[in-house]
Amino acid sequence: MNFPVTRLRRLRKTEAMRSLVRETHLRPEMLIYPLFVCPGEGVRKPISSMPGVFNLSVDEAVKEAAECAALGIGGVLLFGLPDAKDEQGSGAWDADGITQRALRAMKADRRLDSLVLIADVCLCEYTSHGHCGLIARDGEHYAIENDSSVALIAKAAASLAVAGADIVAPSDMMDGRVEAIRAALDAAGRQDTPIMSYAAKFASAFYGPFREAADSAPQFGDRKTYQMDGANIREAMREIDQDVAEGADMLLMKPAMPYLDVVRAARERFDLPMGAYQVSGEYSMLHAAFERGWLERERAMMESLLSIRRAGADFIVTYFATDAAKVLG
Repeated sequence: MNFPVTRLRRLRKTEAMRSLVRETHLRPEMLIYPLFVCPGEGVRKPISSMPGVFNLSVDEAVKEAAECAALGIGGVLLFGLPDAKDEQGSGAWDADGITQRALRAMKADRRLDSLVLIADVCLCEYTSHGHCGLIARDGEHYAIENDSSVALIAKAAASLAVAGADIVAPSDMMDGRVEAIRAALDAAGRQDTPIMSYAAKFASAFYGPFREAADSAPQFGDRKTYQMDGANIREAMREIDQDVAEGADMLLMKPAMPYLDVVRAARERFDLPMGAYQVSGEYSMLHAAFERGWLERERAMMESLLSIRRAGADFIVTYFATDAAKVLG
């Protein structure tokens, strides 16, 4: 029926009515908060390009995680800043590495029992060159090796699972890494540890602030030979297909807002639990607008998260997690 029999505004006239018929909802347990863990004690170092985000020593990271648990947030995603770096990124699988120490400390704190502890699995934070895999050099030319990198990434995943990670999340975008990680987890007696694959991670300009936070900028070249071309949605579906076939239990899309069409396409095609990562550049550009008074802080923050949920994400990795959880109550 058309106007005037049908008046769509009838269902918008009060907040109670709008709430009753609302199609998409946000809850704190759908949010995952990234934490950057660094050496030291009592360290809470501001990240200049990401207002309100810090590099945290293990003790401070535990405090931050406790606040997340108190707010009802679903989980934390851990990134490690090691004491030292080398060509192979050996700190990624060191049993006494920074992320492994953080995981053990968090598992020992009963206040955090409600949180899912997710460990990012990659080499970029640990390599002296900043790439996500091993380098093969030929004079002035270089290439990121795939198969030898996969072996080390799988080794890192097993180390993180043994240290207490509830979920391991490979973000390297090497071919075959999910299958190798599954084999390494099973061999380590961690057959019940899920793999959340960054199944469609694009070579994006929106990662810039993260590279300051994680001290992981490539020292030469770029990551376009292993992260995806932002023009390709059919290839993204192939990437996800491959990871599902190799044993991925969960999927993560990255970035979120510039790739909401990819999130929607993946949701329509795949049945696995799926999240999206609202990355550092998305967070920082919104903050820049907040600071200039160009956008209303709370409304823009919540609208950005709602758009990701509406596109089909079951959960959202976001630096707004604690602020959004406070709004959601």
